Amino acid sequence: MVNIADEKTLRIQLVEQYKHVEKIGLNELASGNLSVRFGENMLISPSGATSENITVDTLVEVSLDGEWEGDRKPSSEWRMHAAIYQQHEKAHAVVHTHSDYCVAMASHLKPLPGFHYLVGSFGGNDVPCVPYSTFGTQSLGDDAAEALTKRSACLLGKHGMIARGSNIKATADLAHRLEIMCRQYLLASQYGEPQLLTDEEWTEFFDRAQKVAYGKFI
Repeated sequence: MVNIADEKTLRIQLVEQYKHVEKIGLNELASGNLSVRFGENMLISPSGATSENITVDTLVEVSLDGEWEGDRKPSSEWRMHAAIYQQHEKAHAVVHTHSDYCVAMASHLKPLPGFHYLVGSFGGNDVPCVPYSTFGTQSLGDDAAEALTKRSACLLGKHGMIARGSNIKATADLAHRLEIMCRQYLLASQYGEPQLLTDEEWTEFFDRAQKVAYGKFI
């Protein structure tokens, strides 16, 4: 059971981050969606949400089976969010964006390779890309949830990206970080394929990161 004060806080935080994500250009024109775990259910941005029309009252409470009430429909991607919450008990927030550089990478159906040590901040030596599925389908949700088993974010083939995290701000930051990394990779690729970190360099990175508590991976 989630008390009223906690629900109000979650709603406020979700709206704040929805507006922030749009303000920094990760989503435009009602693209993308954000959610937080809410007891046994979730709170998710409504269908057609923008930073101008979203409020704490327009957020939709949805069960992980897709049951909801009210005048506003939940985002069409609720299945993807639900699949992630069902498979990952540590996930308390999910952020899905159609940000430019993530879309550019995802359009090639290839993972973001480990060209820079900060790729490791998502939990491994790359960021996977799942196959294309029609938006709002269970297959897309299942593929995303599976890809996030050992990563905190993944690319969605010919679509965008999605991330999971411990709270909505941290998860929005992950989405922002992935956009930065995709941008930098595409810039570096203009000079040819970047050289990737070696296995030894990755081992040293993760060892060092654990010792200095450099971020929380998965």
